[in-house]
Amino acid sequence: MQSTPAAPQTTQLNSQQPTSQAVPDAKTSPAEQSAAPATPSVEHQTPPATELVEVSESILPHELTPIGMFMAADSIVKAVMIGLALASVVTWSVWLAKTIELLSARSRLVRDLHRVEDVRSLDEASKILQQSGSDIAILTKAARVEIHRSQDAMNHDGVKERVASLFSRIEAAASRRMTRGTSILATIGSTAPFVGLFGTVWGIMNAFIGISKTQTTNLAVVAPGIAEALLATAMGLVAAIPAVMIYNMFSRSITGYRGLLGDGSAELMRMVSRDLNRAEMIPHRIAAE
Repeated sequence: MQSTPAAPQTTQLNSQQPTSQAVPDAKTSPAEQSAAPATPSVEHQTPPATELVEVSESILPHELTPIGMFMAADSIVKAVMIGLALASVVTWSVWLAKTIELLSARSRLVRDLHRVEDVRSLDEASKILQQSGSDIAILTKAARVEIHRSQDAMNHDGVKERVASLFSRIEAAASRRMTRGTSILATIGSTAPFVGLFGTVWGIMNAFIGISKTQTTNLAVVAPGIAEALLATAMGLVAAIPAVMIYNMFSRSITGYRGLLGDGSAELMRMVSRDLNRAEMIPHRIAAE
């Protein structure tokens, strides 16, 4: 009769068993709990592009503009850039001054050549060119002076030789006057690229020294120093290329001017020859009369 009360205890244990099994199901498993924070949202993974630009700009030591690179450059590189800038200023100053000089001298020479083109004697040409300051007027005056000094000479061929020698000296002096100041253009054109290259080598050397000190190869840190160095080469080319072109232009202009002056001296030599022949014929005419 004591075994009858055991049945309710079994039933009670069976009724408590589903409750204990339902508790683990309601809780989150440890794997799921550890996996939950491992998947952050996309917004936290990639920052906006504007933030990246601001960060990269904050890394740069200065603005990558010509003025900013010049101000941040080494003292040697600054000296090179200043020298090249002054060379460029000299180049354009010489261009302006020599262009005005060559154009005015050429216009005077062409005008006076047209004026004496149909003149028959040296005295007449001297009167026409009395107020002119061109080189053809200088040749005319020099020829008259030499003929006056040699008026007692019996050999007219010697007079012609002396006049021709005087003309060659005047033409050489005019050529030297026209080429004065242009040699500096050749100097700038030949040396400016190498000066700029020296500044570039010096700047790149300093850039590598800065890389070794900072112990980083980040392009945002390395690029400004290399850009400063390359700016020196760019300035050297800016100074050299116009200098070479202007020098060649002046060489052609001076060669053309010398050609015109040679034509004028040849015309004056014909006048001298005619005047000497006339002077030689005067005694024969007097004797014939």
